[in-house]
Amino acid sequence: MYLEDYFELEGKVAVITGGASGIGLATAKLLSELGTKTVILDIDQQKGEDTEKNLKEAGLDVEFLKCDVTNTQDCQNVADSIQKRYGKVDVLFNNAGIIRRKTVVDLDEADWDAVINVSLKGVYLLSKYLIPLMRDNGGSIINTGSGWGIKGGDKAASYCAAKAGVVNLTKAMAIDHGPENIRVNCICPGDTDTPLLRGEAKQLNIDESSFLRSSAVDRPLARLGTPEDIAKGVLFLASNLSAWVTGTTLTVDGGGLA
Repeated sequence: MYLEDYFELEGKVAVITGGASGIGLATAKLLSELGTKTVILDIDQQKGEDTEKNLKEAGLDVEFLKCDVTNTQDCQNVADSIQKRYGKVDVLFNNAGIIRRKTVVDLDEADWDAVINVSLKGVYLLSKYLIPLMRDNGGSIINTGSGWGIKGGDKAASYCAAKAGVVNLTKAMAIDHGPENIRVNCICPGDTDTPLLRGEAKQLNIDESSFLRSSAVDRPLARLGTPEDIAKGVLFLASNLSAWVTGTTLTVDGGGLA
């Protein structure tokens, strides 16, 4: 028996939002290496095309589709394209998200809407149109929450609200779709070295190196997460290793919430 046999991902179709960078990219690479046909969704056309090219050159079965997860028509078009090419979805990783580091007083309504729409509405829309492609064979949905979806954080009101919504939406989806053999779980990363985290330093007007150090220092494991750390958690939830796991939250944060 080979290691890949434990995961049972060979030939399965995986769809990943926010797949052109950070956690999404690391997960696309890992799942593809274990045999999935991977569809990367991202709003950034150039990054998406570059990611598809690079992963294909590495011998991986990857396709990029441009998608704004807040746009109903984009999500419908993605579902139609996947239906025509693959006829199914086995794994959906709802990972796209943005952050605005402001209190409710300082936050513009447009920024509130943007964070809620990308991080929470996007989970709803993609799931709405892709779950019908999972019903025949069952599958696994993984939604990206956050440690701040479980515990509040400073100057991130809209992000905390959106990610708390993702955590409980996950539970509701698990209840609704369990009878269809669709498992739904939430992964909650702690501070992970991604473009999103580095962008927070700029929003807060803090030196990036100092910000990254401060994000790591109080954790029991005393380091930032890497995108690959989170991808391994997604792999567990996507694979047959978690065949009796649904409606749960997996915190991957170096002990930050301990």
